[in-house]
Amino acid sequence: MRSGFAMCCGMLLAAAASVHAAQRGPAGDSSTGYPTRPIRLIVPFPPGGSNDIMGRYLAHYLTERFGRQVVIDNRAGAEGIIGTEIAARSQPDGYTLLLISAAHSISAATRKLTYDPLDSFAWVGTLGLGPSLLSAGPALQVNSVRELLNYGKANPGKLTLGTSGGYAHYSSELFHHLSGIKMLVVVYKGGGPALIDLMGGQVHINLGTLLQAMPYMRSGKLKPLATSGAKRSAATPELPTLAEAGVAGYEANNWWAIGAPAGTPPAVIVRLSGEIARYLRLPETQKRFEAEGVEAFVSTPEEIRKILPVEIAKWANVAKVANIRSQ
Repeated sequence: MRSGFAMCCGMLLAAAASVHAAQRGPAGDSSTGYPTRPIRLIVPFPPGGSNDIMGRYLAHYLTERFGRQVVIDNRAGAEGIIGTEIAARSQPDGYTLLLISAAHSISAATRKLTYDPLDSFAWVGTLGLGPSLLSAGPALQVNSVRELLNYGKANPGKLTLGTSGGYAHYSSELFHHLSGIKMLVVVYKGGGPALIDLMGGQVHINLGTLLQAMPYMRSGKLKPLATSGAKRSAATPELPTLAEAGVAGYEANNWWAIGAPAGTPPAVIVRLSGEIARYLRLPETQKRFEAEGVEAFVSTPEEIRKILPVEIAKWANVAKVANIRSQ
């Protein structure tokens, strides 16, 4: 299943480069006088997951560029909806930002919301795109996807898959559907708690973003089996994709972007959008992202407005095909 986000970003990158070249300016650009005080970046998931990691990377960069603190505010709950509602209701003055991921479009595709997923926000820019990692805990005696499939089919109902909400939940349910294995899917409040229980033996397998799993994979605390994208990740070229490994038709990628409450001054959006584009083009950013299984993507606010409806339609179809019902 081809990622709508990946296709849209691929088509729009060239246009984005020329737009952002005009937008970029030095830190402290006097055209806006922004910022003059600390900025809050709402991450609608708990600490430790991929959303939190991407948010902290960006907050550190913007703090250095602006000379003003960019503070992470983790507002977890309802698979990202609670924090997103808070952002939608916040003062549109540029001092509240929101980090979204694929969970934003999944919620829009499957739930009734108190905010408009497109028009309640002034969009700033995308950050990146990255696959998930299917991994096993140390106690489960499987070392490949094929061994996992064989075990699961021989032991129906005995496997437990731990996942977090939003994108991870839906990509996990899609794996559950396409694998042909009967298993229990346990949804945690965030990717960090799900991985802790995987390593502690409370669940057998996990399908979460490669970004958040990387440190544990490198330390040997979990067993990597496959990645979820259409092609192998540059960070883990030794691992097959799930489709290669025997789960025919499987493909899913997470993505991350930045928004602000609707009505945020256009000059502030331009400033933020230009800074994010600069951040993503830095060699050190690209090196870090590649090492952690993330592909940097630059886009304009207008392009995000084109990407989101495609993503919402894609996840609505996934929910229908895999017979997934929001909790």
